[in-house]
Amino acid sequence: MAAPFPPGLRGAERAGIDMVLLDASIAGCVSSWLNRAGSPDTRRLKIADRCVLDLDQALPLLTDTEEIEYFRRLRRMAALVSLPEN
Repeated sequence: MAAPFPPGLRGAERAGIDMVLLDASIAGCVSSWLNRAGSPDTRRLKIADRCVLDLDQALPLLTDTEEIEYFRRLRRMAALVSLPEN
């Protein structure tokens, strides 16, 4: 099920983090993880781990329920992808 990017965060930064770039980075990590049957490469592991840390900073600054749900879901995906052995 695809969820649309929250329109209120297009071009927005939270905690100095570009939310569109964060979304795209996680999408790339998830795509790579899926294409590699759950075995991400070292580079993607680092990116996914960084995304989790970025989301830990940005999520508390979100106030819109849909934005929070969207980025919580992305955080869960990034956390799963950042595990070395899936």
